[in-house]
Amino acid sequence: MEAKNYEKIPAEKFNFVKNHDRFHDQKLQTKARGYFADAFSRFCKNRGSVVGAIIIIILILFAIIVPFCTQYSVAYTDTYYRTTLPKAKLFANTNFWDGCEARADGKRDFIYYYAMGLETGHNAVKNQEYTVDEDGFYHYRLDSYQKIGMKYVQLTESEYKALQDYQDKYEIQVIYPTVRKANRPQFPPNASDANYYYKTTGTGRTDIVYDENGNIIPVYDYYVEGNAADKYTSKMRIEGADGFLDEEGNVCYYSYAIVGPTVEVRVNYYEYYIYQHTQVLKDGITEPYFIFGTTGNGQDILTCLASGARFSFIFAIIVAVVNMFVGAIYGAVEGYYGGKADLFMERISDILAAVPIMIVITLLKLHMGGSSQILVLFLAFFMTGWIGMASTTRMQFYRYKNQEYVLAARTLGSKDRRIIWKHIFPNALGTLVTSCALVIPSMIFSETNLSYLGIINLSSGNITSVGTLISQGQAALSTAPYIALIPSVFLVLLMLSFNLFGNGLRDAFNPSLRGTEG
Repeated sequence: MEAKNYEKIPAEKFNFVKNHDRFHDQKLQTKARGYFADAFSRFCKNRGSVVGAIIIIILILFAIIVPFCTQYSVAYTDTYYRTTLPKAKLFANTNFWDGCEARADGKRDFIYYYAMGLETGHNAVKNQEYTVDEDGFYHYRLDSYQKIGMKYVQLTESEYKALQDYQDKYEIQVIYPTVRKANRPQFPPNASDANYYYKTTGTGRTDIVYDENGNIIPVYDYYVEGNAADKYTSKMRIEGADGFLDEEGNVCYYSYAIVGPTVEVRVNYYEYYIYQHTQVLKDGITEPYFIFGTTGNGQDILTCLASGARFSFIFAIIVAVVNMFVGAIYGAVEGYYGGKADLFMERISDILAAVPIMIVITLLKLHMGGSSQILVLFLAFFMTGWIGMASTTRMQFYRYKNQEYVLAARTLGSKDRRIIWKHIFPNALGTLVTSCALVIPSMIFSETNLSYLGIINLSSGNITSVGTLISQGQAALSTAPYIALIPSVFLVLLMLSFNLFGNGLRDAFNPSLRGTEG
């Protein structure tokens, strides 16, 4: 049957092969890719991981750049601009992110803020716009930057002159007429309130008195020229630099209280703030502007968040790299030699892992006393942080040490050191890099928790923490929830992006683990 089949095959199907003819597979047209190039290609195909990587890059750039761009430092505090609402200039003319809060007050409380705008032109009531409901309540938006209004400050003769020179140079009024002490509120909490520049009666002098036209009545203090020698020259711009005429036609000047070697003046705090920062920063007029608002201590949240994030990133990366280095060496020795060495070293790891991090920190703080909190935190994470990396390295060495290429290298006489670092470790490197990337957010989260609980205090000097910000915001959740909300959102974004990034690295370096959580 086979013979007959062969006979039926046409002769042209047969070609004689010459002895010098050579046959080979078709040459590949693509370039060979290395291990990491291939992993990077797989990583880029994972959209979620790419998004996570982009968010991480944005957060890192935020932490690096912002502290150098803001006009504030972590150490800066302002006792008056505490819990100031976030304000973005882009939304200043809207009712969103404009630094204002919606209020509904009675007439007396409303007039208190409304009168600020009448005196200075700095409107505490946004645009001086309001509505009155049928119950007599005034509805308006209160500017948290202008609601401070006036403050009494004491200046030396040189400070007073410098402030007057500033007024002359920029033609900006900072000093305003003082109020007669007899007309100031007499009882706390209004005794030192400089915003009552209008006539009042009642307990504490907080009940407003109006003239026949329904206007508020200013009760500025002044002196008649020639009566009492005024130690300083005042150039008030409300009624003119040369004074004004009283009801009897005498030339009068707005006065101020002289307290020993100083003079007490009444200033608009918004303009006084600009003056102070112009003097300090030497870079032009600087208005109060807090894009994320301020804490209960008067710190700029944007600056504190960026500085805290920068510290968290630097700390976590350093700890992760050190722990990866130590853990890789420890785990490589465990996994490669196995046996009694592995058993002994694993028991040491188990004992250290059983000690809670809080106990370690407490013991370190007791032993080191007043040493740096950062050093205590670093040592605590270093003492136990390498254990997870050592365990991962150990498992990888058990996986690869009996592979054929390792046995071949051992047969050819390769030393243990060469086998460990040249043959086994490169194959385990992908898993170790992935573990290290996932350790970083874990370190940040742990450091945040410790700062939040107050176990580690990182709120001194120019150092702060995201956890410290959240802790400060907890005390003002009902009145200023944004203090805790903004750093919490940052932390959530950080953890989610690192998880997406870490999962992408895992799938890229080891496609067999795709879709798993281990």
